[in-house]
Amino acid sequence: MVLRVKIRSLATLVVFSGVIACSGESPDSAAAAQARGSATASGAVQRGKGGTGGTQPGGRPTPTVTLAATDVATVGRDTIEAGIPITGDLNPVQTISVRSRIEGDLTDVYVREGQHVSSGQVLARFDASTQDSDKQSAEADVASARTDLATAQWNFDQSQQLFKAGAIAERDLKVAQQTVAAAKARLAATDARLRQTSNASRDTRVVAPTNGIISHRQVAGGEHVTRGAELFTLVKNNVLELAAAVPERQAGPVRVGQAVHFVSNGEPFDGRVARVSPTVDPATRAVTVYVQIPNVTGALKGGSFASGRVVQRTLIGVVTVPTAALRQSRDDGQPFVYRINGKSLETAPVQLGVVDERVGKAEVQSGLQVGDRVIVGNVGTLGRGMQVTVLGASDDRSGRGGATMGSRPGQAGGGKRTGR
Repeated sequence: MVLRVKIRSLATLVVFSGVIACSGESPDSAAAAQARGSATASGAVQRGKGGTGGTQPGGRPTPTVTLAATDVATVGRDTIEAGIPITGDLNPVQTISVRSRIEGDLTDVYVREGQHVSSGQVLARFDASTQDSDKQSAEADVASARTDLATAQWNFDQSQQLFKAGAIAERDLKVAQQTVAAAKARLAATDARLRQTSNASRDTRVVAPTNGIISHRQVAGGEHVTRGAELFTLVKNNVLELAAAVPERQAGPVRVGQAVHFVSNGEPFDGRVARVSPTVDPATRAVTVYVQIPNVTGALKGGSFASGRVVQRTLIGVVTVPTAALRQSRDDGQPFVYRINGKSLETAPVQLGVVDERVGKAEVQSGLQVGDRVIVGNVGTLGRGMQVTVLGASDDRSGRGGATMGSRPGQAGGGKRTGR
């Protein structure tokens, strides 16, 4: 029942049963106002019970966040490695510069860059006409010297017999003996000249000193080359070496033979510590560590950049969390994660141990348990107490990860409903 009292004033208000009406309203208008009041009260009751999204103290709606299944990771046990990071360039363990031993004209060049060669293989050839003539002349001189020596030796032997018989004087015996010595000296000289000319003739053929790959070719056929000029660069690519500068404070545990895992051009490879410098660089306060990497297939190229870590120890079956889930507190700088507890979000401070950047996981010493679900990556603004919806969850237990039941985006906090 609505009581109307007419009072001559600018605004006459009558309050009855919680309904506010203005003077001059018709009964239908009052009834409509009463209906609106009832609907408002009904909506308030629904929000107080939690509704579709729940409310915070003060009547504010609880914020929600919707995540994909890939945004949530489960804490488990895994095997990780503790190590010292290293970076550097991969270089062939042996680089050889093939140079000319003689001066002359190149007649042929048989190899090009990137070609595999074997030890002793002919790479190029010089014009050898002069060297061959000198060699033939030296061979003739050697033959003549050997004949002279044989004749001198026979004369000396005969002179010895005649001297014993008293047929010749001792002076004649000494002359025969000196003739033998002179013949031997001439033979030695001609032998040396023959070796020299033989070497010169052999040097007209440029051969590979070892197995390897031609990385550079500096000459072509028909060029005149001086003695000592570089002709080819040969590399042994079956083993590569990385020289890494390790800070002095971290270099102490590094030992020869330790395993090294590294990545080059997106591909993982393994190596071993081959040598460790015994001194510290006074300028950088770093120790040079040399790592050798087998490269039998040639998959790695010399000069490539590589990054990895020297493995100090391996931790088996430790509790780990993805490094993408780790965040840093603004207050004290301590690490924490966002953990899904039931249908809501909470922050969990963690104490970390070894961080294995190679596999993207960190050891958790305290703060999390196996089976906890945490948020990974950048999924927007998060906060403690937020309601979580995980899309693509396989079962209702995903509600533990935050699947909010009975709510749709846009209805957090109850929304507006019409009371019925």
